[in-house]
Amino acid sequence: MKQLALDIGLASGPTLENFQPGGNAQALQHLRLAVGEAGALRSPVPTYLWGEPGTGKSHLLRAMYEALRAQGVRVGWLDPSMRWPTSFDERWGAVLLHDVHRYSEAQQAAAFNWFINAIDPAVGAPRWVLAAGELPPADLPLREDLRSRLAWGHVFQLQPLADEDRRAVLLRQAAERGMALPRDVVDYMLSHFSRDLASLAELLDRLDAHALRTQRAVTIPLLKSMLQGD
Repeated sequence: MKQLALDIGLASGPTLENFQPGGNAQALQHLRLAVGEAGALRSPVPTYLWGEPGTGKSHLLRAMYEALRAQGVRVGWLDPSMRWPTSFDERWGAVLLHDVHRYSEAQQAAAFNWFINAIDPAVGAPRWVLAAGELPPADLPLREDLRSRLAWGHVFQLQPLADEDRRAVLLRQAAERGMALPRDVVDYMLSHFSRDLASLAELLDRLDAHALRTQRAVTIPLLKSMLQGD
């Protein structure tokens, strides 16, 4: 019988500090400046991040959500999993729109309403709008009024990480778990599997759990045996 190991190797969630910028340092700096002092957003100008899957959009939006809430800012969040979005809340200090390229008609209507209310001085001090999608604003499969407004402010294209940056992310995530991850295992992961960070992080989670469960050191043979279902 295999012994169940205690789940003692949990990685921290997305933060601005553990985001590997690579070629995205300008976007990261913009987000850091936007947070500003506790409870105050320095820049109410809307910001849109776009890039192919695995470039860090989800990481940055979730990191900003947590950073703002830690400062006591109420945040409106909308993603494609929310079939019935809530109405705009005047107590929000920011609005975050995730994976806008996948929004349904109802979600697009809600996003447009949130956007308009966020920047309307009649509703109160301008709120910050941060959105992300896989395409530049002009190419988004969205209603025209929402698409045009996503292009109003700062627009940043996120670039994929180089392999050395991906390697650094995996080694840092392993260290956060207390997991000894040899470089040859990292090289094998990068050369044999999808190289987007979400997929690599999921593979690392599985490998960590498998190593704990089997009480074995992390090696390429262990990785192969895991994938073969041993």
